[in-house]
Amino acid sequence: MELGFVGLGRMGRNMVVRLLGGKHRIVAWDRSPEATKEVAGQGAVAGSDLADLVAKLSDSPRAVWVMVPAGEATEGVIRELSTLLRRGDAVVDGGNSYYKDSVRRAAALAERGIDFIDAGTSGGIWGLTVGYCLMVGGPEAACARLAPIFTTLAPESGYARVGGSGAGHLVKMVHNGIEYGMMQAYAEGFEILRASPYGLDLRQIASLWNHGSVVRSWLLELAAAAFEEDPDLEHVRGYVEDSGEGRWTLMESIERAVPAPVLALSLQSRFRSRQEDSFQDKVLAALRHKFGGHAVKTT
Repeated sequence: MELGFVGLGRMGRNMVVRLLGGKHRIVAWDRSPEATKEVAGQGAVAGSDLADLVAKLSDSPRAVWVMVPAGEATEGVIRELSTLLRRGDAVVDGGNSYYKDSVRRAAALAERGIDFIDAGTSGGIWGLTVGYCLMVGGPEAACARLAPIFTTLAPESGYARVGGSGAGHLVKMVHNGIEYGMMQAYAEGFEILRASPYGLDLRQIASLWNHGSVVRSWLLELAAAAFEEDPDLEHVRGYVEDSGEGRWTLMESIERAVPAPVLALSLQSRFRSRQEDSFQDKVLAALRHKFGGHAVKTT
């Protein structure tokens, strides 16, 4: 099958390579000429810009996969594609867009007769070899037409159309919210183990738990690998960013009146990780000193 592909970052580049391995014809473009040249060297057709990419697609109807950062970058690419594509063509957004933005984009493109598919994509840098879990939303016929692309990217049973426009990105959003909670639970557990008097081998325990334990997971495999490389994580700063999905999931829980205390606290913990000496802790220390005479550590 033929596919245009926009965005050749860490995930996008590997996705193109996997699609080329599946014998698909890929016309690729990235604002970085070096990234475009790299995938062209592996068999993709290089586009010089979005207009050139669309012009080099020979199949009809055409399809373009967008794999750029959520927000204005995605908005700009889809806006330009809407002027380049024709009725019956399709745009796939595989990035981590907010699902309500996807609903809006689907409606805007539908006015031009262009199908919009939101494909929540999970797999990270391991997706090239393991495959990508794809949570797809959009018109049923358009999703069915692109099934060969989805099945090449995904491992066995790793692709599903989960609903109409926006459903794919909603499912991916909640997926990432769950991921926040799981990561936080593992992090807290390993810190408790590290604080014990036994001098425990955290890599050994992470590996052990992955054999028959009810908490086994791929995240534990990654934890074991991290502890093997750096047992005390001395070379890792405890500064944890969030890319938006956790916030959106929490916003959704508030809007739907669904309690989500684990997600809320895991997100707050990420915020806390970015404060080397938080003002709120200074207030706490000052208050303890004022009402109880407790000693205050000064800078």
